[in-house]
Amino acid sequence: MSEFKTDVILKGDCIQVLKSLPDASVDAVFADPPYNLQLGGDLLRPDNSRVDAVDDDWDKFDSFAAYDAFTRAWMAECRRVLKPEGTIWVIGSYHNVFRLGSAIQDLGFWVLNDIVWRKSNPMPNFKGTRFTNAHETLIWAARSQGQKRYTFNYDALKAFNEDTQMRSDWTFALCTGEERIKDADGKKAHPTQKPEALLHRVLLASTRPGDVVLDPFFGTGTTGAAAKRLGRRYIGIEREDDYIRVAEKRLAAVVPANPEDLAVMGSKRSEPRVPFGALVEAGLLRPGDRLYAPDGSREARVRADGSLIHGDLTGSIHKLGALMENAPACNGWTYWRFKTDQGFKSIDTLRAEIRAAM
Repeated sequence: MSEFKTDVILKGDCIQVLKSLPDASVDAVFADPPYNLQLGGDLLRPDNSRVDAVDDDWDKFDSFAAYDAFTRAWMAECRRVLKPEGTIWVIGSYHNVFRLGSAIQDLGFWVLNDIVWRKSNPMPNFKGTRFTNAHETLIWAARSQGQKRYTFNYDALKAFNEDTQMRSDWTFALCTGEERIKDADGKKAHPTQKPEALLHRVLLASTRPGDVVLDPFFGTGTTGAAAKRLGRRYIGIEREDDYIRVAEKRLAAVVPANPEDLAVMGSKRSEPRVPFGALVEAGLLRPGDRLYAPDGSREARVRADGSLIHGDLTGSIHKLGALMENAPACNGWTYWRFKTDQGFKSIDTLRAEIRAAM
């Protein structure tokens, strides 16, 4: 087996190149496979001019069975090279996404979400015989159903989205203008170039700086450009020399962000667990100290074992908070306050001190 390298474009058939990669070597996969459009002839505009559609040989398969066999072969290899906590993204249109989804589930992946990429500037339906095809679908899947951990930067995405949960419908424009890469004749260098903004969000959501991202259908290198800009490493697989030349030139011009600007906002779920008793052990609270309800009207005493007592009621910070409020549940960390010279403060600030020391 050859030496494992990153930030490279590997030339060749994607299945054969994938077989050369070691097991459990990549953190994420983004795959934009052939659509298998099954075009029956030229697509014309109302003025009879020809639409520059996807008619390249790499998008042509003899049958659905041939396409399905190809799909399962490259997906199986991607699953092999994914780390146990890795995830895969696959994008497709109505021509192929249902076949992709079926293969993903059959091979043992576990679907986490489907994302609708809503195109703000879709190509019209020139014949007027169907709805305008204005979206593509991304499938995001874990390596297996039993997978307990995978990267999802929920808090970072929420901050990115003005403190609102990121939804599963994303709006981006098709590649146009300066972003659309052209060849020497001024024509599209690749018929299905994806907007870099789409890959930026995918990588922001599901990878961390330093992670290795594999793209088995590299094309003009959009995944690599987004990865390099965001401090991730990439492996691209591409068989067409023309696309490789375009991608190499594109990647050489990408300037990565400063490392200090790439830190991902942490999630409370990913932070170390701190039991309330640790505050007592560390001396941040002492047995007999009083904690107060948010409005200061009720209080409880801290005991040496990390429980609280109020009259005849005892329990954890969560249980006693719920009893005090006659509620089914309570987050004791945000409920209880301790008194300082500057007023009441949440005990969660003490937990943060313990975590900082960890």
